[in-house]
Amino acid sequence: MLQRIFDIVFSFIALLILAPLLIPIVCILKFTGEGEIFYRQMRVGKNGSIFGVLKFATMLKDSPNISTGTITVKHDPRVLPFGRFLRKTKINELPQLLNILSGKMSVIGPRPLTIETFNAYPERVKNKIISIRPGLSGVGSIVFRDEESLLQDTDNASEFYENIIAPYKGKLELWYVDNRNILVYFLLIISTIYVLISPKSKFLWTLLRDLPLPEDERLKFR
Repeated sequence: MLQRIFDIVFSFIALLILAPLLIPIVCILKFTGEGEIFYRQMRVGKNGSIFGVLKFATMLKDSPNISTGTITVKHDPRVLPFGRFLRKTKINELPQLLNILSGKMSVIGPRPLTIETFNAYPERVKNKIISIRPGLSGVGSIVFRDEESLLQDTDNASEFYENIIAPYKGKLELWYVDNRNILVYFLLIISTIYVLISPKSKFLWTLLRDLPLPEDERLKFR
């Protein structure tokens, strides 16, 4: 209940503060690219409910049916010019503040998964992840903030995501579900802000020293 109160307060204040930034972005998107402002993608939420995650449109309309599907790699040709800026700065995620206000998401939680990605997880992991609201940010989001670059350096992005990234993401999200409290909530908010300012920072590992470590050498973040 306390976290939900903070979610409402933070998302409402953020929308008020960011309004001068968001309004020009809406106008730019309307008159550039394909004229789309928002992109709504169906994701798995609390208790397995399906809801539409809101993002600013950054890719071609039919991008899920082109190339690597729902997986986006660095320099992906499906990303529109202005969309590259929005994705790099994470501004494309800000419409999810509305998802938070509506109660579908939290500021901090497991990243909401596509149905396809969610179904690739073992039942034990799936049941834990959907026990709480998904988050705008969280352990998995912070650790894999540069996921597109990781996928770019592989021969098969889909296979690398399914076999290497997804299992480790699952461990991180399980860690959060098992260790969540109001202190961890605020530490992850602080860490999110910090890595937005300094993307290469390892600040998260300083704050949360007991996070599970990856087994694959290609995922050495510390």
